[in-house]
Formats: sequence, C-alpha cells, structure tokens
Amino acid sequence: MTNLASAVSRMDSKNSRLKALALVSAIALMPVSAFAETDAKSQVFGTPSNLPLTLSGSYLSGRLAGFQKDYGHAAAFYEETLAADPTNTMLLERTFLLKLANGDVEDAVHYAGELEKAGLKNFLAQLALGGQRIVEGSYTEADETLAAGRNGPLAQLSVGISRAWSLYGSGKIDEALVIIDNLQGPDWFGVFKATHKAHLQFAAGRNEDALRTIEGAYALDQAAIRVVDAYARILAANDRKQDAIAVLDQYDEQFRGHPKIEQTRAFLESGEVIPPMVSDPAEGMSEILYGLGAVIGRDGGEELSTSYLQLALHMDPNAEFAAIALGSVFERMEQPARAIDAFMRVPDDSVLKREAEIQVGLNYNALEKVEEAREHLEALITADPSDLEAVIALGNILRSHEIYEEAEVVYTQGIDTIAELEPQHWLLMYFRGITRERLGKWDIAEADFRKALELNENQPLVLNYLGYSLVDQGLKLDEALEMIKTAVELRPTDGYIVDSLGWVYYRLGRFEEAVKELERAIELRPADPVINDHLGDAYWMVGRRNEARFQWNHARDLGPTEKDLPKILDKIANGLQETPATDAAKADSDQNGG
Repeated sequence: MTNLASAVSRMDSKNSRLKALALVSAIALMPVSAFAETDAKSQVFGTPSNLPLTLSGSYLSGRLAGFQKDYGHAAAFYEETLAADPTNTMLLERTFLLKLANGDVEDAVHYAGELEKAGLKNFLAQLALGGQRIVEGSYTEADETLAAGRNGPLAQLSVGISRAWSLYGSGKIDEALVIIDNLQGPDWFGVFKATHKAHLQFAAGRNEDALRTIEGAYALDQAAIRVVDAYARILAANDRKQDAIAVLDQYDEQFRGHPKIEQTRAFLESGEVIPPMVSDPAEGMSEILYGLGAVIGRDGGEELSTSYLQLALHMDPNAEFAAIALGSVFERMEQPARAIDAFMRVPDDSVLKREAEIQVGLNYNALEKVEEAREHLEALITADPSDLEAVIALGNILRSHEIYEEAEVVYTQGIDTIAELEPQHWLLMYFRGITRERLGKWDIAEADFRKALELNENQPLVLNYLGYSLVDQGLKLDEALEMIKTAVELRPTDGYIVDSLGWVYYRLGRFEEAVKELERAIELRPADPVINDHLGDAYWMVGRRNEARFQWNHARDLGPTEKDLPKILDKIANGLQETPATDAAKADSDQNGG
C-alpha cells in the first residue's frame, strides 16, 4: 500500500502547488488596485474571494494545472483568461481541448464553433462539431463539417471514418464505402478501415460483402476483441454458425475468454438473430473514437486520449468499452476519483459492469477509502460468492492494509466455492498462503504455497515467496536455494527475486555470492529500501564497512517501514555482529540435510 499512499500524497502535493500558484500569481502579477469579482471557477483552489484575478495569473495557473493533467481546473483557468482576451486563438484552442478532455462536451462544442468562426482548422473541433450534428440527426451538415479539412494520419482516419458514418445516416451507403476505401495512411489504418467498412456493410444488410471485409480485419488482428466479436456475428449472419463458434473458441483458448465473447456465444447458441454491433451513425462514430482513443491512451498522450474517449461517450452514452478505456486512462494518470466516475458510466445491463465495479472498489482503495472499497466489493461478492475476481480484489485490499484475519476469511470463502481446483486457481492459493504466513500460520501457509505449485509448476512468484520464507525461518535451506535459483532463471530481471537469491546466500554464510547477487538486485531496483539494507549487511560481512554504512544510510533515506527503521539506524551506529544470526539455522540445515 506504500505505492497507493504515495500516489495520494502526490495528488495532495499537486493540489497544494496549484493553490500556491493561483495565490502567488494573483498577488504578484497585478496592480494592487485591480480587483475582480471571484466566480466559482476561481474558487476551486480555495483562494480568498477578495484576491485580484489577473490575465497572467490565470494563464500560468491554467498551464500548471494542464501539466498536472488536472483538466477541469486547467479549463476553468483558461476560460477565465479567454474571457479577458477573447481574440486570442491559442487560448481558445486550449480552452476547447481541455473542456473536451474533461468531459464538458457541450462547452467544448461551443468553443469548437468559435474556432470554426475564427477560420481555424482544428480537426478535433471538426470532430466535436460533426459529432454533435450526427447526434442531432443532421447528417448532411455533419458531413459538410467533417469534410472541411484534415491533416495528419490520425486526423485523416478519425474524420474519414466519421464522414462515412454521416453518409450512412443520409442513406449514401456506396459513397460511405468509397470514403473508407480512399483513406490512405500507414499500415495500422488497415484494421480500422476493414472493421468499419464491415460494420457499415452489415448494418446495410450486405452480409456477404461484410463477411469478405471482416475476414481481412480478422487476418490483421485476431486479438482485438471488437474484431473477433464482429467476425463471429457476421459469420452467423451468413449461416456459418459453427464457424462463428470456432472463432470464439480460438479466442478463448488464446486469451482465456472475455465477457463479451461469452455474451455473443450465448446469442449464437440461443438461435436468436444477432444484430450488427453497430447500426447507428452516432454509435459508428463513437466506435472509431473509442478504438483510437484506447490505443492513444496506452501509448501516453492522455489529453488526446481522454478527448477521444469523452467524445465517444457523448456520441453513445452506452459505449461500455469507451467507459472502461477512459477509466483505465485515469488510473494510469493516478486520478482514482476520475477513474471511478468513468467506470460508473458503464451501463447497468452491460456484461462489462462487473469488471467496472471491481475497478471502482480498487480505486476507492487508491483514494485510501478502505471502508468504501470493502463495502463495494463485499456487495459484489454477496451477489455472487463465486466471483473470484472480486474475491481476489477484496482479499488483496485487506491484505495490503495488514487486515490479515479478514483477508484469510475472504480468500477461503472464494476457494470454498470451487468444486475442483484448476491451474488458474494458483493465484488464490498463493494469496491465501501469503496471508497465513503473515499470521504466523506457517504449516498451512506452506501447504497453500505447495498447492499453488501443484496447480502451476515452477511459478516464479510462488517459488520466490516460498523459498524466501523458508530461508527467513532457517528451514529447508537447500530446497529453498534451488527454488529461488529457478525463480531467478525464469525472471532474471525481477529485482525482488534476485534480492531473494542474494539473501539466501547471505543466510547460508556465502557472503561473496550474496554481494554479487544483491548488487545485481540494486541495479534492477535501486530505490528499494529492503534491497539496499540487505546489500549493506552483505558488504559488512565481507569487510566493506564504509560501503555497508553507505547502503544503510541510503536504505534509511528511501522510507523503510516503521519496523525496519530502528534496526537500520542501529546498524548505521553500531554495525553488525561478526557472526550472522543464522549460523544456528545453517547448522540445523546441515544436520538435517537441508
């Protein structure tokens, strides 16, 4: 939970800096006599109502908020600055984009109109205006707006596919298909073009054409859930139900299933007529915005990604994948409150709702709202005790807060719902084993770890934890060493596992080997206090006393646990005993053959 707590601390620090800048800029950059009435937007940082507002102050505050990815406050400050300088097109563009990224789509559409009036060709503004006209059913006007201009591959693809859907809305199917065919760009255009062309053809009842087209998309990307789903549906629409099921089977085998695939399979097996995935122009434009926005979000570019996804949800409020993607982007931005808002936008009847609700619980935890997280996830488990993902989420939250007794109960209740343990259940056994080890119930903890290894042989996380725990207790040291060596072979760049190998060498009195492995662990995880502490111990035992104290001092400065800090301070002051505390354990190991 240290990472979660530090994330919240960083968020608090960001807000403090924003408040400070709003205050300093207002005082320093304006004549004392120049006061303005403070509105709701300027109060978001808690500044006193009688402070002067300035063009420069609001602009600088907006820039800082933008750097901090606080789109709501950034948009508010830019909007204030724009009100004072309404002809400034740079301010107009920033206000528009930040409004869109923040989800204030109606305001963004207004500013997009202002950009259009000013003669500025901003492709996102065109998308916002064109999208709004599609939502209103004004398809001809939408196409005219979207056709005004586009530059760059992303703009060409976004605008081109959106135009095709506006033409579809006007009944101009052939023109829509030509628009897609004529899009020229890099190789990654291919799957988007083929998928949307197939969507259009399927929606227009041209099932055979749609099948030929979607086969091309499927050949390009068999891992994309939306492509696989569309392919199965179109196969079924062409009286190839068994082939459709085979496509779903292949996806399940390679990627361990997906709720949407399960839903489509149920439709196929029910014999019902499966409708097209997309049959409405607004849904079609939302689909391309989601597809591109999700990819952009994975590669950085959060402002652009959130702009796409917010507009996608405006176009289609039931766009479940867009809501999930938006929540995931906010998680990567370490904005759990915004992530919760996004995940809550997944419709109640969506098969993705359970996944979204689990993420809501995890994000409550990221906000350090442990009780809210617990209540949220407990409600999911009460509704479905066999929901193992919710069980794992709640158990892990409780365990991370050292509420081990309750965590053990949660894991056990989940395990008890399983009729027969299968390979994928190793994780539950592993987590319960950790919890029981923390509770001092070593015998049953070890049994859980070994059961996890039965289910998933040579799983490096289990080998590492079990091996480390055995070493820490001076038990079965030879077996523990082999376990950790195997884990390192499987995960050679995992600093924590390499640290375990170094520490087992230390506990065995093989100090030179310990130094070698712990130095490598430090290279992989230089900011971990435990690894630095371990390396200090190893340096001391090989006579490198100054380096040992350097590592202990570094460990102290990296924020060790309250339990470890006094021990580190004592070592800095007094060093270590010449004989390691584990000699007795080593002798016991030698007597018992490890």
